[in-house]
Amino acid sequence: MTTALYRRYRPESFAELIGQTQVTDPLRAALKADRVNHAYLFSGPRGCGKTTSARILARCLNCAEGPTDTPCGKCDSCIELSRGGSGSLDVVEIDAASHNGVDDARDLRERAIFAPARDRYKIFILDEAHMVTPQGFNALLKIVEEPPEHVKFIFATTEPEKVIGTIRSRTHHYPFRLVPPAELLEYLGTVLESEGYSAEAGVMPLVVRASGGSVRDALSLLDQLIAGSDGKEVAYQRAVNLLGFTHDELMGEVIGAFAELDAAKAFSAVDKVIQSGQDARRFLEDLLERLRDLMLITSLGNDAKAILRGIGPEQFDLLSAQANRFGLSDLTAAAEATSKALADTSAASNPRLQLELLCARVLAPVSQPAIRTIHEQPAAVAPKAAVKAGEPVATAEQKPPVVTESVQAPAKVAPKASKQAPEPTKVTPEPSAPKVQRELSTSSLKAAWPEILDILAKQSRSAWAVAFTTKVIDYQDDVLTLLFQSQNDVDAFKGSQGAAEVLRQVINEKFGVVVKYRAKVAEAHEKPATVNKVEPTAPEEFTTQEEIDDQDPPEAPAPVEPEKAEQAGEFVLREVLGATPIKADEN
Repeated sequence: MTTALYRRYRPESFAELIGQTQVTDPLRAALKADRVNHAYLFSGPRGCGKTTSARILARCLNCAEGPTDTPCGKCDSCIELSRGGSGSLDVVEIDAASHNGVDDARDLRERAIFAPARDRYKIFILDEAHMVTPQGFNALLKIVEEPPEHVKFIFATTEPEKVIGTIRSRTHHYPFRLVPPAELLEYLGTVLESEGYSAEAGVMPLVVRASGGSVRDALSLLDQLIAGSDGKEVAYQRAVNLLGFTHDELMGEVIGAFAELDAAKAFSAVDKVIQSGQDARRFLEDLLERLRDLMLITSLGNDAKAILRGIGPEQFDLLSAQANRFGLSDLTAAAEATSKALADTSAASNPRLQLELLCARVLAPVSQPAIRTIHEQPAAVAPKAAVKAGEPVATAEQKPPVVTESVQAPAKVAPKASKQAPEPTKVTPEPSAPKVQRELSTSSLKAAWPEILDILAKQSRSAWAVAFTTKVIDYQDDVLTLLFQSQNDVDAFKGSQGAAEVLRQVINEKFGVVVKYRAKVAEAHEKPATVNKVEPTAPEEFTTQEEIDDQDPPEAPAPVEPEKAEQAGEFVLREVLGATPIKADEN
């Protein structure tokens, strides 16, 4: 029968203690200068080294060569207080959880009066000191305040605020902290190598995550994995199953569903989580951790390897492939939704419902009316074919804007070749941006709009989900007029995680023009008379005030020739209203 790892690898000196330099350095300095206090208070989370440090301090004080900051390890006191030692009569460890009353305090007081049996000091270590009652602390107050020269007190607790102030004020307080992941990862690797074992890539980061920074918990988990492994290598899948983490395959399925906005895959993955009996909270923690990793890779690229320690090259390539399917804004929104679901799950009676609500929040763009209509009408999602054939794209709800375009420029429906129209043909000394701006027109923008939306979809799915139902109405003087199907779509375009700004950048990259926006709302199934209002008399303006101030004053509209106005009126009557105009008798 073997001894547990946390007992076999318990530090025997301050130099062996990891992650607690804020405690070990001042204690060693005090020991070197022989300025040791009569009472100490060690506080911090469980498993971070409080009791171990108290024993090391006792060894340093009672060492035959001491007081010293480095015990010799050879004298009787050092041997008795070592890992396998039997314990010293002059070092008394008391479990304050079961010895917390007034009677126990009186007994300790009586024992402290007697001189040490052999060593220099009689040292009392009170573990779980916060369990002592206020009456018990008051009974100890006098001896802690003015102890005999040969007595030292060390209080260890996870809740120092429960130690009464009169006791705390008479001690030197040293706060312990959880060990940083990088330092703990390196330490566990050393222990694993000392035991003659190895681990597959990704195993040690799982142990560090499960331990939460506690060295004792980490060693216990590692001991469990070693004991349950076949051969001399700890398998990744066995570690995932044993520690209760989410499988990479299931996590990849969820991430893929979010990237593709595939509701069927997302809800199917939730069902697998529930049916496998996995804890919903642990799944959300793993999902949030994965989204955090993807955000780091999206932001830093290969430099993220310095932060994502313990991840092998294959795992990093997998994470990079997943990160490339998202934009940073999409990952941020998904992480915020996951964090909210994690907070709500703690008090939820139905964890499955919280997971499904999370999927609904992440996949929210699919549920928008405009997007749902497009999904139900596949023909409307492919305007490229209509552009290639030189035909306008129209649905029942888009009739008014089609008429508007016909009135403006009925003979300028651009064919496929118009996509190459912006190429300059003359070399002039003017800047390139104004040259492209002169060549950019409403018809060329309409022809290139499907391509612009494709580029937008690759850069930001959320921006594409809002913008791909829009239609180009007019472009003039750097002002792009877009048609939206509803006012809700306009509001979403203005406020959906910078959709308007992302689209502006895409247009700028393609044409070299920074556009401003004007919005028009399609009024389907309304009076056709509203269709004729094509001039931007009162469009919704959502450019910034600075952009509005920089604009030139609008020019007065050119007068419409009577003959062209008559032709336009006949077109509306014939095509929209289905009526035949009656011309007056020339006689």
